[in-house]
Amino acid sequence: MYNRLTSSWCWLFLVMTVFCFVSLSYADYKDWIEAFNDGNYETALKKLRPMAKEGDHRVQNFLGMAYAMGKGVPQDYDEALRWFRLAAEQGNAVAQNNMGVMYQKALGVSQDYEEALKWYRLAAQRGYAVGQNNLGAMYTLGQGVPQDYEEALKWYHLAAKQGEAGAQYNLGVAYERGQGVSQDYVEAVRWFRLAADQGYAKGQYTLGVFYLSGTGLPQDYILAHMWLTLAGSNGMQDAFEIRNTLEQKMTIDQISEAQRLERERGVGESRGAWERKGV
Repeated sequence: MYNRLTSSWCWLFLVMTVFCFVSLSYADYKDWIEAFNDGNYETALKKLRPMAKEGDHRVQNFLGMAYAMGKGVPQDYDEALRWFRLAAEQGNAVAQNNMGVMYQKALGVSQDYEEALKWYRLAAQRGYAVGQNNLGAMYTLGQGVPQDYEEALKWYHLAAKQGEAGAQYNLGVAYERGQGVSQDYVEAVRWFRLAADQGYAKGQYTLGVFYLSGTGLPQDYILAHMWLTLAGSNGMQDAFEIRNTLEQKMTIDQISEAQRLERERGVGESRGAWERKGV
């Protein structure tokens, strides 16, 4: 139906989740956490850099992220890689995942799927859900390893049990396409819904499309409208285009009810139903 096996950043989609910050102890790092969250990146980094140089692997990973994102420092993938590696070699699973991203995406290094796989596996084996999801994605895509849908499912399930929305979404894709399992739209809907309920835009988008087409559940224009609006509000602009086309098939009352459900989920609309319908 749609090619949804793509990549994304952790804080920001088979979803391959990319760079991830790790939450540090608020008691230990209160000042710089507040400074960084407030956008005072340079102030935060002045506090971070000495900690990183002293060998704190959590701060080393965080400093790597600052360079990868260009927050408070010029974007520098070489420097990001250096700090990620220092943290990863100490067993920091988040940094190990980030090393995988650097090699998979050729950021500061030549693209090397086998090396990316190595780092994702290390993170996954330490129980890090994002690393488990990314390792599953490598098996689905056949990057660095022979394509193996069943092995991918194993890692997706481990990550999904920890609540990783990207892995829940990927399980939905697997059931939708019959990759490693029998095709089962009802089961696909279950996993897409779990991801969507966490605010995961691709899950919301797919659930909206499924309600629109009646795939794996009864056709429902109101719920299709709601989920597409939520997805669009979370950055998937294509969802708005599908929703706007859908509105031509809906009554004023149906659109009003969809808007009410959207408001309950914290999404407001500036236009009224009558404006959408051109009445």
